[in-house]
Amino acid sequence: MEPLTDTATDQAPADPAAPDDMLATQPIGYWSGLANAAVTRHLRDAMATIDVTQPQYWVLNRVNGGSAAPSREEVVIQLTPLADGQYEIARVVDQLLHRGWLRIDAERRLHLTEAGEAGRVRVREMVTELRAVVHEGISDEEYVAALKVLRRMVANVEGDDGS
Repeated sequence: MEPLTDTATDQAPADPAAPDDMLATQPIGYWSGLANAAVTRHLRDAMATIDVTQPQYWVLNRVNGGSAAPSREEVVIQLTPLADGQYEIARVVDQLLHRGWLRIDAERRLHLTEAGEAGRVRVREMVTELRAVVHEGISDEEYVAALKVLRRMVANVEGDDGS
C-alpha cells in the first residue's frame, strides 16, 4: 500500500504518556477506544445512581423524538446497532413497559407515559450536566473539529467520499 501523501507519519505504539509533540504518531483506535470507554463508563455509572441505563435513555429519546409514534420493531431496528447485543433493545422496551414508562396503543405504537417523560427529562438534565464535565476546557470549535476529524476517518476506512 502506498502512502497517500509524500510524507507519512510513522505509527508509534499506544502511549498514554506521549508528549504533545508525539501525538500525531499515536493510534486513533487506541485513543478513540479509550475515550469511548471512559465516557460511556462515566455516563452509565451516573445513570445507575437513578436506576436508569443508557440503552433505556436511548429508547425513551427514540420514542419521544419523531412526528409519529414508533412501533417496537422500529425502535429495535434503529437502536440495535448501538446496543451490546441483538436482543438488548427489545429487553429494554420490555423493562420500560414493565416500569410503566412506556405504553403500547391499539396500533401497537409506543408512547411515553407521564412517568416515562418525567424519567426522560430527569436523565436528560443529568446527561447535560455530565456533558459539561466531559467537555470542560474544550471549546465548541475544538469539539466540532474533533468530530469532523473522526467523521473523516470513518469515511476514509468505509470508502465514503466524506460528504
